[in-house]
Amino acid sequence: MNYRKKIVIVGAGFGGLRLARDLKNSNYEVFLIDKHNYHQFQPLMYQVATARLEPASISFPLRKVFQYSKNVRVRIAEVDRIDSVTKTVHTSIGDYPYDYLVLSMGCTTNYFGNENLEKCAFPMKSVPEALQLRNRILQTFEDAVITEPENLQFLLNFVIVGGGPTGVELAGALAEMKTKILPKDYPDKDFSQLKIYLLEGSPNVLNAMSQDSKTTARKYLENMGVVVRTQTVVENYNGRTVLLKGGETIDAKNVIWAAGISGVKIDGVPAESYTRGNRLVVNRYNELTTIKDVYAIGDIAYMTTPKYPNSHPQVASVAIEQAKVLAKNFRRLDKNQPLTEYEYHNKGSMATIGKRKAVVDLPSFSFQGRFAWFTWMFVHLMLILSVQNKLAIFITWMFSYFNNDSTLRVLIKPVTKKVDN
Repeated sequence: MNYRKKIVIVGAGFGGLRLARDLKNSNYEVFLIDKHNYHQFQPLMYQVATARLEPASISFPLRKVFQYSKNVRVRIAEVDRIDSVTKTVHTSIGDYPYDYLVLSMGCTTNYFGNENLEKCAFPMKSVPEALQLRNRILQTFEDAVITEPENLQFLLNFVIVGGGPTGVELAGALAEMKTKILPKDYPDKDFSQLKIYLLEGSPNVLNAMSQDSKTTARKYLENMGVVVRTQTVVENYNGRTVLLKGGETIDAKNVIWAAGISGVKIDGVPAESYTRGNRLVVNRYNELTTIKDVYAIGDIAYMTTPKYPNSHPQVASVAIEQAKVLAKNFRRLDKNQPLTEYEYHNKGSMATIGKRKAVVDLPSFSFQGRFAWFTWMFVHLMLILSVQNKLAIFITWMFSYFNNDSTLRVLIKPVTKKVDN
């Protein structure tokens, strides 16, 4: 009986999931390990947080994806450490030997070492965090109905830190809730005091996009009533007061942190393998430069090329392309064929600000407005895994488009049940 080499993939994000799918029915035995039993579609996480989509619409059970695969096995576990000498991944449910290991854990929220911000601000990097934020937003509106006038501004100040796509899209969604939904949900309450701040440390929102897109996005946000503050750095937040660099303060009960990401570190990987942002340094084949037979793809990988001397952008398209090339290389390895170097082909970037308001940058030109908004919707629908989820999201979006409303504003809070043993 021929020995089937084992590939262990840690993380079922865009890169890890695509790699496992491309290795279905190959000559390898593949183990896909993740702490969740589902893949989460992060670009639409903000729509869960603002009650526009249900979490099930952007979550896909991993075992469903591999129901008919003969060689891919899903394991739900926390990875404790790796041992590159014995080629073993140690997890919370047991040890998994490997011939090749692929790290695709992605990134987590980066608070830049500020413990107060980590404790008091709301992140939005996972479905549970998006649900937590949704509950907080909806509860804030309920609390506003019974709050005394002198405390109302503190309650209704929403501060979003970070002017990248996540921050911009979240600010736009909250602004639309203020004008289109809250007056209908709370006819007996005036929400004109609701104030949305978008704070960004660099000179522009969407700083990585074209000048036209940066300017247009800011104009859209300000026309929707969002207070956009660029070149503004948050130094601290104690749960009540946001302290800005220079001494200015903003009183706010709700601070949402979308200002940075950092690679998820894993025990057993040498410190010299990491570079800025806790990313793993890899060669053109996505193999770690410090450990043989260990690879990294997606947000956690740091690869320099002549086109990208500072590595690639941390976006889904990079992770998916790296996974596709790596899958082909694993098949080539199995046949002792020469490997292919990875080269990123930029497909562009985009962000939506609100209804009929979006910005799109393609490699050769950029455009904004209604057509950009439809383009954004089409691209994101195509990236959704299942036909059922595509239809659910499309129907929800169309319903919202025609009546400026949604039916998803349900407060569902976790309960703690005491069980006597």
